[in-house]
Amino acid sequence: MSTWIDICSTDDLVNNSGICALVEEIQVAIFYMPEDNAIFAINNYDPFSLINILSRGLIGDIKGEPMVSSPIYKQHFSLKTGVCLEDETVKVASYGVRIEDGRVEVNVKEAA
Repeated sequence: MSTWIDICSTDDLVNNSGICALVEEIQVAIFYMPEDNAIFAINNYDPFSLINILSRGLIGDIKGEPMVSSPIYKQHFSLKTGVCLEDETVKVASYGVRIEDGRVEVNVKEAA
């Protein structure tokens, strides 16, 4: 049985922004950066504001590390690892994500 779950078409992604998908009862924030040919998936839950909102944050990088800035209190989370860049003791889960045949697939079984 595959652990990859089909989420949406690549046409549903928003360039340089995030979308949220409910994957096996988990809100997953998916970020697409086409100029870097990169796609990332982290948990949508912001541990500082205690709400599901990270998919609505601004993305960019800090010293080359792709990140999202929480729209509430502005903490930055690595899109690769989910670690908060201001407080490394705080982390959100990061998930495997890939594009196969024009479809976005997420693996929440092997969260990092």
